Amino acid sequence: MSTETETRAPGLVSCGVSINYTYWAAHEGRLDRLQQECPHVTLGGRQNKNHPRAVEHTERDAWGCLWHYPGLYLDGQVIEHPLDSWEKFAHWRPPSAAERVDRIRTEAARARLENRKLNAQLEHGFLFLRLSYLRGFENFMIDVAEENPKIYELRDIVADYWYDVTKAYLDNGATHVGGGDDLGHQDRLPISPAAWRKLIKPAYARIFGLARQRGVPVRLHTDGYILDIIPDLIETGVTNLNPQDLVNGLDNLARLAKGRIHISLDVDRQNITVFGTPEEVDAHIRNCIRTLGSTGGGLSLTWGVYPGTPIENIEAAVRAMQKYRTMWAN
Repeated sequence: MSTETETRAPGLVSCGVSINYTYWAAHEGRLDRLQQECPHVTLGGRQNKNHPRAVEHTERDAWGCLWHYPGLYLDGQVIEHPLDSWEKFAHWRPPSAAERVDRIRTEAARARLENRKLNAQLEHGFLFLRLSYLRGFENFMIDVAEENPKIYELRDIVADYWYDVTKAYLDNGATHVGGGDDLGHQDRLPISPAAWRKLIKPAYARIFGLARQRGVPVRLHTDGYILDIIPDLIETGVTNLNPQDLVNGLDNLARLAKGRIHISLDVDRQNITVFGTPEEVDAHIRNCIRTLGSTGGGLSLTWGVYPGTPIENIEAAVRAMQKYRTMWAN
């Protein structure tokens, strides 16, 4: 069966693995052979050799948050919050949506010249996390608990920015909207579902609604436990959800999302794939596809590989994806 035919086969599960560049540096030949052995599983990360996150550094973002990046191609954390005191609010300035819109127009023109699709990619942590980045986590939690009017004012400023950015992308022909916002802890939401529905849900609905009004799909990545709000995320317009598997439970995800939206499952990177045997890794991939797949499709697997994961388990997971991706294919 050709690749083109396979990609159209109902029930086929597409699989992609993003591998931290430290593995490519240490095991390039082994990973090349793995890619040849498993041609229908995309192995990414090789191109990140010269990424700025290769080395430890600090960097201030457009919102005024100072980040520390530890190196080794890993993500960072905010170490300086521009609104750690509400006294600073009157003098703080968000990034200019108008300037971003101008860049989007340029990006769209380049995409047309290159005959490629334009996607609206909102940053990771675009709303919920951005509020915590700006205020600091403890301050943000207190704001939410006290229903501080200023946190709603700040929410609107951030949401207005992303509304304008999303609209500009759509006006310039974007065919997909995607973003990330880690909404959960390991076993619960950091704020109550009721508080999330009051503070975050209206902003999501406003931004994602722009896309849904035009029939454009919306993908949301979110780490952590989110079971309490999956129906709400669907209501806001999410059509492709990227949730973590073990944190939420495969059966729970099947109950709440299977058949309702596309599930782009974020494969475990904390337990089985790090500390399990290759046989246990194989069994987990099979269980993911068995539980959430169907002959009608609606499932894909995505896996991020970070330092600490045995190379043997990487090979086991990729081979399992190659082997079981056709489980539901007609």
